[in-house]
Amino acid sequence: CEHVSEHGLGVLSGFSNLTSLSFKRSDGVTAKGMSVFANLVNLVNLDLERCLKIHGGLVHMKGLRKLESLNMRYCNYITDSDIKYLSDLTNLKELQLSSCRITDLGISYLTGLSKLTHLNLESCPVTAACLEAISGLASLMLLNLNRCGIYDEGCESFEDLKKLKVLNLGFNHITDACLVHLKGLINLESLNLDSCKIGDEGLLHLKGLVLLTSLELSDTAIGSNGLRHLSDLRNLYSINLSFTLVTDTGMKKISTLNSLKSVNLDNRLITDVGLAALIGSYWVDSP
Repeated sequence: CEHVSEHGLGVLSGFSNLTSLSFKRSDGVTAKGMSVFANLVNLVNLDLERCLKIHGGLVHMKGLRKLESLNMRYCNYITDSDIKYLSDLTNLKELQLSSCRITDLGISYLTGLSKLTHLNLESCPVTAACLEAISGLASLMLLNLNRCGIYDEGCESFEDLKKLKVLNLGFNHITDACLVHLKGLINLESLNLDSCKIGDEGLLHLKGLVLLTSLELSDTAIGSNGLRHLSDLRNLYSINLSFTLVTDTGMKKISTLNSLKSVNLDNRLITDVGLAALIGSYWVDSP
């Protein structure tokens, strides 16, 4: 919406029955112009992705009590002071905040959003300390903490997120010590540990997550020995073992996972022998 101006937003004031509004990548949506949003009391879905001039304008959204979905991905200037105005939006179910300048303080303002099911904090400068506030979001089913720079300390708060189905922890500094706190998340269906500092013994804590359908282990220190802990994951549909230490021996360990449909082996340690073991056919063509 590159040609919508701050002045033009004013025409929206008469659309009090509007339930869905999207202004992706628009510089016309400014903090001042957002004053018109206060009249849109029936909004259910609001998409402001890449609207870079809305910092300071969320104060006009305090009365949008019917709002269920809010997308502010890549609104790079949104800070903690903006997030406090979301604390009364108790019907909010989905909140997208990727690449915003939100810290642990900003996350603390979300504790009353008991209906929140999807929370995306990718690339936000939060720490594992924010998990204490997040652990109170009892309805949470999807949590994206990709590229947040999280360490092990504070990860014990994961244990309270019993309804979680999707967890993205890729590109963080967590180790096997963090995975200890995931073993009780028995409803988990998708887990992303891409480029985390985990090894074989960490997978021991995942063996009880029998509903897992997708597991991302790329660029970790996982080797063939650790894959034995995954033998009970009968629902596993997709596994990424690229750039790990897995060898041909590891292929035999996952060959019993009959639900597998996608296996990423971008790995120079796998040979014809490993592929044959993976499909349960122990022949190898001679050159």
